Amino acid sequence: MTEVLSALADPTRRRILDALAAHGEATATVLAAELPVSRQAIVKHLGVLDRAGLVAGHREGREARYRVVPERLGVAARWMDRIAAEWDGRLAAIKRLAEGQGTGAD
Repeated sequence: MTEVLSALADPTRRRILDALAAHGEATATVLAAELPVSRQAIVKHLGVLDRAGLVAGHREGREARYRVVPERLGVAARWMDRIAAEWDGRLAAIKRLAEGQGTGAD
């Protein structure tokens, strides 16, 4: 999960994922034409996303084409949902404690 969250922390990588989701699949050249970064930077970002399991690439002739791996995003989303539910429970307990203490002798 650390690799996924680290990959998603970068706004350029999130924009790359958005562009790939819109295209279905694309090359680094196509992505670089849409984003304000060089093709070489796109290739490096795609490498990070690939290692995190968020994109997959395959060769078509001389081109490498990439697509989003939605399953990996689903795993991350379920993990974040679980963490959010745990925090909601903790915050509700704190609220109950605070409200209970506020009804003392005034």
